[in-house]
Amino acid sequence: MPIIVNLDVMMAKRKMSLNELSEKVDLTLSNLSILKTGKAKAIRFSTLEAICKALNCQPSDLLEYVEPEK
Repeated sequence: MPIIVNLDVMMAKRKMSLNELSEKVDLTLSNLSILKTGKAKAIRFSTLEAICKALNCQPSDLLEYVEPEK
């Protein structure tokens, strides 16, 4: 998949655990874990906004487009 989710990187930079982020954004640990591991098929803008607010970052800090190899 050409979209890379860097949630784990931002969490490490902010020294925030999955449990702490889960409480701040009001998402289950399992849903955050799916997003963190890159297995999510979609993300709501409201969820992205809540994560960015909790981590004090921009969406581009969390999501990255990588050109697929041919």
